[in-house]
Amino acid sequence: MTMADKIVVMHNGAIEQIGAPLEVYDRPANPFVAQFIGSPAMNIFRGRMDSQGRSVVETAEGISLPVANAPAGLRGRQVVYGIRPEHISLDPKGLGAEIVVVEPTGPETQVTLRMSVTCH
Repeated sequence: MTMADKIVVMHNGAIEQIGAPLEVYDRPANPFVAQFIGSPAMNIFRGRMDSQGRSVVETAEGISLPVANAPAGLRGRQVVYGIRPEHISLDPKGLGAEIVVVEPTGPETQVTLRMSVTCH
């Protein structure tokens, strides 16, 4: 991927997305592409945009996820929210999670967490 000008992502024999590697990485066409491109994979949450004008996605698990630059037309609608692991940071308030795997990968360490369904 790092040497290509353009890549094609296919799934079950069908083209899902064509584009420059960074374009496909930064703006995946659908959840399959989002999770296929990149390691570790993008985290995908399904939820509903807040109908009160706040830019947050409320998931079925009760998690509120902030959304930057959310279009007003999405208020109250079902959405798929994707966030890459490198865009996640620690919050002083904290969230409940269980450490599932700790994987040293050279200069970085990947930590896989299982989030509590009761966190807000």
